Amino acid sequence: MVFTAPGPTLETERLILRPTAAADFEAWAAFMADEEVTRYLGGVQPRSVAWRGMLQVAGAWSVQGFSMFSVIEKATGRWVGRLGPWRPEGWPGSEVGWGLSRDAWGKGYAMEGAVASIDWAFDHLGWTDVIHSIESGNLASRRVAERLGSVIVRSEPLPAPYQDHLVDIWFQTREEWRSRRAGLPFAAASIRAG
Repeated sequence: MVFTAPGPTLETERLILRPTAAADFEAWAAFMADEEVTRYLGGVQPRSVAWRGMLQVAGAWSVQGFSMFSVIEKATGRWVGRLGPWRPEGWPGSEVGWGLSRDAWGKGYAMEGAVASIDWAFDHLGWTDVIHSIESGNLASRRVAERLGSVIVRSEPLPAPYQDHLVDIWFQTREEWRSRRAGLPFAAASIRAG
C-alpha cells in the first residue's frame, strides 16, 4: 500500500507534482543531506530532522489544505525535489517556493513546477498574491523569480528557526500573474483530485 498525503496531483509536460508520500523519504533525506542543495534551504539536516521536515510538509496538506508538492520526473519516475505553496506560521506571505536535487538543476523544472503551482494557488486556493523568499546570493532562484514576473518589494529575516536568514521578498498579485501568464512557455497543468 502506498501512503500519500491528501491533495491533488498536477501534471505538466515533464513533471508530476503530487502530495508527499512515505516512499519519498530516501530521496528526501539525500536531498537534505546535500550541502550544496541545502545552502539556501536552512542547511544540511540529519535523517531524523529530514524525516520531521517531510512529515511537516505532508501534514500541512491535512491541516491547511495545501503544501509543497513532491516533484516527480515523468521520464524516470524519480523524486527530484519539492515545490509549491507554503505558508508556515509567521511566514512573510503566501509563498510558492522550490528546491530541487542537484541532478535536476538546469532543466527548467523549477520554472515549470512553479508556474503550475502558482496557477493552482490562484485558481484553487483563492490566493490574491504570491511571494518567493530568496536569499540574495541564490542567483538561480532569483532568475526563476524574475522569469515568473515577481519583483523584490522588501528584505527581511525569516521567522525562527531561520531568523538568521535575511531574504528578499519577491512579490506579485494574482492580476499581475494573469496578465503575463499567457506569455510563459508552459501549458496549464492537468489536475487530478486527491
